[in-house]
Parts: sequence; structure tokens; C-alpha cells
Amino acid sequence: MLEKYEQTLDNWIESIVASGDDDALFASGYLQGHFAVVLAEMESEGSTDLVSLDEKMTACLSQATRELEDPDYRLVASAWQELRSAIAAC
Repeated sequence: MLEKYEQTLDNWIESIVASGDDDALFASGYLQGHFAVVLAEMESEGSTDLVSLDEKMTACLSQATRELEDPDYRLVASAWQELRSAIAAC
């Protein structure tokens, strides 16, 4: 299941690189780093469900509110919702 999440991320990023603007590239790059950390945590814990992914990404995005300016945070949060929808659709 984690491989499916990672493959969906790769496909999503490829589409952004191909047709995204600077904001989309920034948000996807920022999100990619957090996503990789979350997947590594999930792998070490043996969890693979979408609920765990959501919880961990929500915690990461909570931290992002302290790291990013509001407009940048909104870009990243929107990017997560887009990626999450792509994962749920698989």
C-alpha cells in the first residue's frame, strides 16, 4: 500500500512539473519532503491505511503553519488535498 502512495505521489509530481506554475512547484516540493518522512514513519510502524496517512500529514501540516507564511501554507494545504484525492481515487 505504501508503494501505491509513493507511486501516486510520483505521478502527481510529474504532472505538476509538466504543467504547474511556480506556486504549484513550490507546494509540491515542500509536500514531497513531508510525505517522504510520513511514509518512512508508517513503514517503521507497520501501518499502511489512509487514515494513518491523513493523521500524520495533518500533524506535518500543523507544523507547517509555523514554518510558512499564510499564502504559502494555503498553497501547501491545497496541494495536500489534491494529492490526497488522487491517493483516495486509486
